[in-house]
Amino acid sequence: MPFPLTGGVPDAGLPIADFRFETVEPEFDQLTLSNAPVEVLATGFRWIEGLVWMGDWATLLFQDLPRGRTMAWSERGGLHVWREPSGNANGQARDREGRVIACVNLDRAVVRVEHDGSLTTLATHFRGRRLNSPNDVVVKSDGSIWFTDPPYGIANDYEGERQAAELPPTVYRLNPDTRDLSAVSLDFQGPNGLAFSPDETLLYVAETGDQSRPDPVQVLRVLPVLPDGRTLGAVRDLAKVSPGYTDGMAVDEAGRIWSSAGDGIHCLGPDGRLLGRIHLGVTVSNLTFGGGPHRDRLFIGASHTLMAVFLNTRGARWP
Repeated sequence: MPFPLTGGVPDAGLPIADFRFETVEPEFDQLTLSNAPVEVLATGFRWIEGLVWMGDWATLLFQDLPRGRTMAWSERGGLHVWREPSGNANGQARDREGRVIACVNLDRAVVRVEHDGSLTTLATHFRGRRLNSPNDVVVKSDGSIWFTDPPYGIANDYEGERQAAELPPTVYRLNPDTRDLSAVSLDFQGPNGLAFSPDETLLYVAETGDQSRPDPVQVLRVLPVLPDGRTLGAVRDLAKVSPGYTDGMAVDEAGRIWSSAGDGIHCLGPDGRLLGRIHLGVTVSNLTFGGGPHRDRLFIGASHTLMAVFLNTRGARWP
């Protein structure tokens, strides 16, 4: 069924007039294209999260989180509802067999959407206690599923259902075959978006803090993946994004981090240096590379609007 959007659906490819590229380091000039504007693809959502590119479908999936709908957009087919109800699903990723792995606020769970559309629940508890509200998820090349579990989805009824937290905020690793769940980091007050470096030797995690406090810690952190591929080393701060903070992120082929921010998108080097910004005049929640075999199109969840821009770099491809 089509999705009723307040304000309608603009034509795909409609450029926005007020975007601006800002170069901080000369390297950024080589990553943008002067004749490729930021485009509005659709608008009227309550809050966009969980962007994932489905290359074999030539389709982008994303969450209209408060409405509890997983949306699908494609260049040829436009916009439609892919899964409803979604359980206020948030972050999502694809596994090595092409299935969608989703974090579900309402069920406090990580689930897998099978090829036939049925759901398999992968994780709901750790050591006998309920997960909080799994937020973002990535799948490593060995098939393991890594996800963050802050309390944001149980803090109110808008993005899930207000409930008490039973576990501290944690980053987990899940073996989908054995369902063995291990806590790989407790060094966060509010772990949010996450991504691996292209060689999977680093895990980037957005710390968005205890948002019940007036001064939450909000910083992008990085942890080394140890040689066993299952555990993490010591955490360190990598970069502070301002205005706003890192929520979701995408990594390109050179290991650069394209981070959400309060004014649009910030491009960071692997060492955390700010290389440049894409000013959009709106808070960005999440983003992902896709758009074709080159993965050179950056899709952007800009609060209530879905946008995209072609870049002169490609999204990372993991082993």
